[in-house]
Amino acid sequence: MPNTNFDTRARELLKSLSDSRQLKTFYRVTGPLGATATVEERGEVIVLCSNNYLGLANHPEVVAAGIEGLKKYGAGTASVRFICGTLDCHRQIEQTIARFVGTEAALTYVSCWNANEALFPTLVGPDDVILSDALNHASIIDSIRLVSKTIPREVYQHSDLNELEAKLKQHTGKACRWVVTDGVFSMEGDVAKLPELVALCREHQALLVVDDSHGVGVLGAGGRGTPEHFGLHGQIDLLTGTLGKALGGAAGGYVAAAPHVIEMLQQRARPSLFSNALPATVACSAKRAIEIVEREPERVAKLHANVRRLRAGLSKLGFDLHDSPTAIIPIMIGDEAEAIAKSERLLELGILVIGFGFPVVPKGQARLRVQVSAALEDNHIQEALDAFAKL
Repeated sequence: MPNTNFDTRARELLKSLSDSRQLKTFYRVTGPLGATATVEERGEVIVLCSNNYLGLANHPEVVAAGIEGLKKYGAGTASVRFICGTLDCHRQIEQTIARFVGTEAALTYVSCWNANEALFPTLVGPDDVILSDALNHASIIDSIRLVSKTIPREVYQHSDLNELEAKLKQHTGKACRWVVTDGVFSMEGDVAKLPELVALCREHQALLVVDDSHGVGVLGAGGRGTPEHFGLHGQIDLLTGTLGKALGGAAGGYVAAAPHVIEMLQQRARPSLFSNALPATVACSAKRAIEIVEREPERVAKLHANVRRLRAGLSKLGFDLHDSPTAIIPIMIGDEAEAIAKSERLLELGILVIGFGFPVVPKGQARLRVQVSAALEDNHIQEALDAFAKL
């Protein structure tokens, strides 16, 4: 490539990140992820960084279902659904998702990012307003950015219900008021105040959208997510979520809502009209993963027990943790270089935990994000706590 201004700028940025020890390392994993994984040049390590919350990513039944889907349907339709049609496996996974999360219908996408990106540009009208939690996932933020700039959008401080209510009252005259929140906030590990949000939205006739990507499969006795955790299963207007975390771990996302909402997305959403359907392998493996969760609630109970044990152990070691039932445990460090150095030291001790810094989290708020899985056995948790003690 010619030595353009861009090349110079890019090299200077990468050198700056390297010199300040903020350059992210991309580990090469040579096999499937479970309680442990094999990292190239590092050997076998205990995994405390994966969204594989229920340990289903390499479950024999999930793998077999994906293989059968590949044999039956091939790699895919090589086109979008309105051109080449909907496969049986797409209809089946969407029915399964809707049943599991408590809605009448669902629509799948290749990722939850696509699902969220489809939502607001398609459903929001010119006389509406969008109210978004300050710590919502980047995919929600980007979806809102795609909405026409003439449509007002406001951010309320994280879980600040008083500010949200004030903004709802401020926009009383709007045709529709959309409130959007994560169910579980991915960097903080805390849970949305869903009962209060539902009550506020009902009082003010607003629509509530919940991205439950880190809640589904994790919270609730049956793993049905944040709504079940609060006794609100089936009472959320629109749910989005992923099949790429607890529910199979491969890829894929969904919107779950009333049938007319789903049909609007099918007819008008750009990610629905211009992007290929979910691969058949993922549709089949995710369906089997959900069936396993429904069949084995003890898997969810084991996850909850592992969360309690690891949280208690880290607290006893002196780490400052805020109380939360989720499988995400952030350990605040502050300095990004220090967070990365600590994650590297943990890897030397056989524990894979990632240090998060800017732009994933704000500057000055770098952290280690510990993530718990039902795949972990007692010996894995004890080895991890021993490593954190040395840290």
